[in-house]
Amino acid sequence: MTDTTHTETDGGTDTETTDADRIDDPTIAVTGAAGYIGSRVVVEFQEAHPDWEIVALDNGYRAQVDSIGDIEIEHVDIRNRNRLEDALAGADVVCHLAAVSGVDDCDENQDLAYEVNVTGTNNVAWFCRKTGAALAFPFSMAVLGDPQSFPITTDQPRDPLNWYGRTKLLGERAVETFADGAFPAHLFLKSNLYGEHAVDGTEVGKPTVINFFVNRALAGETLTVYEPGTQARNFIHVKDVARAYVRSAERLLEQLERGETGTETYEIASDEDMSVMRVAEIVREVASEERGIDIDVELVENPRSGETMVEEFGVDISGAREQLGWTPEEGVKNSVRQLLKGPT
Repeated sequence: MTDTTHTETDGGTDTETTDADRIDDPTIAVTGAAGYIGSRVVVEFQEAHPDWEIVALDNGYRAQVDSIGDIEIEHVDIRNRNRLEDALAGADVVCHLAAVSGVDDCDENQDLAYEVNVTGTNNVAWFCRKTGAALAFPFSMAVLGDPQSFPITTDQPRDPLNWYGRTKLLGERAVETFADGAFPAHLFLKSNLYGEHAVDGTEVGKPTVINFFVNRALAGETLTVYEPGTQARNFIHVKDVARAYVRSAERLLEQLERGETGTETYEIASDEDMSVMRVAEIVREVASEERGIDIDVELVENPRSGETMVEEFGVDISGAREQLGWTPEEGVKNSVRQLLKGPT
């Protein structure tokens, strides 16, 4: 973890927290709350801190739910700064998950990706600078391009290979700039997500590589792996990522009370980094065991040019363990097994 946080001082003496500084009933805002990750983040906040006020915002672009428990998701587009600031008013912490995510979506909608991932993120960070609200923001492993060494850490050079990574890098730099001297922020260097989760009985998912393989297996279809197949990724379950935001908010509230500003950057990943071919083999094995489904795995031409082909993808998550008290709990094989078991 790279820690660039500094504490506001008065005459050279660190500011002390008083009873008046304490935030007893915090308000947490979540942008992108109707999406794959954001909806799970809201659920985790509800379960961990039922007394906190949660404000949920989404513009509906990739929405999968309309409400979460007793929380209605407010239709807000982060590109509209005035509307955004009205909706965020009173927030102590903003978990900013609204984004056009993924390489393909950003390549196909480059203007939209810029407006949302860059302009929208600037709007959120500017709100935090004006009000002092804390911020948690994910900026993706895509900013690294081809990692130069392993395990991956947050201080490695940024050299994105695609438009998604470039927009996320601009978002990272904006948060660093706006947070300096104004508010505490946590930046998440987040690895590849997988898994599904339920929100009020609605299954919420996304066609990430593992989810894609599982759905093809359930349909009895061949698992297609982009050549060469040896390319590795680090895989993290959506529930583990959502829990990281809860731990982050808890720490950010403490930092607000202490008057700290600036950014802390954390690796949010798992201990599982495996090749895409190995993932396909796991899905094939478990599909046979749990469903009696025999499926093939086939290498196909890779249509993408802007992605890393490294054969290892270990990530150092010690900073998140030590500072946030967070550790991943889900595993790929067990999660695949649960997805393939289906209703019992």
